[in-house]
Amino acid sequence: MDWQQLKEEIIAYSRTIGIDKIGFAAPDPFTEMKNRLIRQQELGYQSGFEEKDIEKRVDPSLIFEEPRSIISIALAYPSKMKNAPRSKRGDRRGIFCRASWGTDYHVVLKDRLDKLEQFIKEKVPDAVCRSMVDTGELVDRAVAERAGIGWSGKNCSIITPEFGSYVYLGEMITNLPLEPDEPMEEQCGECTKCLDVCPTGALVGPGQLNAQRCIAFLTQTKGFLPDEFRDKIGNRLYGCDTCQTVCPKNKGKDFHLHEEMEPDPEIAKPRLLPLLSISNREFKEKFGHISGAWRGKKPIQRNAILALAHYKEEAAVWELINVMRSDERPVIRGTAAWALGKIGGNEAYEALLEAKEREKDPDVLAEIVKGLAFFEAE
Repeated sequence: MDWQQLKEEIIAYSRTIGIDKIGFAAPDPFTEMKNRLIRQQELGYQSGFEEKDIEKRVDPSLIFEEPRSIISIALAYPSKMKNAPRSKRGDRRGIFCRASWGTDYHVVLKDRLDKLEQFIKEKVPDAVCRSMVDTGELVDRAVAERAGIGWSGKNCSIITPEFGSYVYLGEMITNLPLEPDEPMEEQCGECTKCLDVCPTGALVGPGQLNAQRCIAFLTQTKGFLPDEFRDKIGNRLYGCDTCQTVCPKNKGKDFHLHEEMEPDPEIAKPRLLPLLSISNREFKEKFGHISGAWRGKKPIQRNAILALAHYKEEAAVWELINVMRSDERPVIRGTAAWALGKIGGNEAYEALLEAKEREKDPDVLAEIVKGLAFFEAE
């Protein structure tokens, strides 16, 4: 088998199925990444969504018998929305991050990797491949960096010269001895814009993220959002793009190469008020196909309430009162109570006083007290 020729054929084929960038890496352990992950664990900076076993995250041989190469792929996604609706008083809207626009990227990348695997097996019938996208053991960024897809930016994203950091990543471990590509030189230079503007200071240093403070992580949690982050979340319903939008390497980068990734403005930037009363079925029908729905409707509803508080949207007061009175979930009731205090007004004040007498849940009561404190501070 002419392995170099096969590699060239794989590259050529990848372009025909909508893979925007492809690279090849050696399957050696990711020693530097291991040290970084251990440090993250020691500092308590992990999100908890990761694979728990650090060894599996950095050693391909622990999850694949005799790996000989790793193929890394990248697909570019849009950074600008066409015909984006405006959020205005009385008709406020939230926003999903760019990585959640269009069809769930896990589905899109898996489709490309499946096609690539089928092509490889037609060429080499005894080829063994294992693909993963984001939820696999390996660290996608470490693989992409080694494969020359881009460099690892100070914002903890892979930055490509062609598409900036607006790329989805996936990889495939194989038993084929495909020659590895050269990693790319880091090109962030002295720039620290992403670190300087991170809303919560989650980027604690170049390439070091405290996920516990990252808005992208916080929007996916299901409990009460810690007080210190409530004013920082803005109108974000899922994810955060700040460290990408300020990056000079992303200036002018906006690619609409894949139909599946095109955002529906009414889904990517939905009205907030209807989210408060949306049923599970309605939520799945409208948002089920996007990656931002993976945690269900509860975090999205909580974030929608916080967004209405951010806007001090008076038109939401009666809906929020209804939520505080009747929603079965303490987190949603309590967040609504806090939001009512933030928005203010006589109706909100009277409803909070009434709820204080009736509410039995201690966590919700604590939120009612916080809501009432806004009036006392006036």
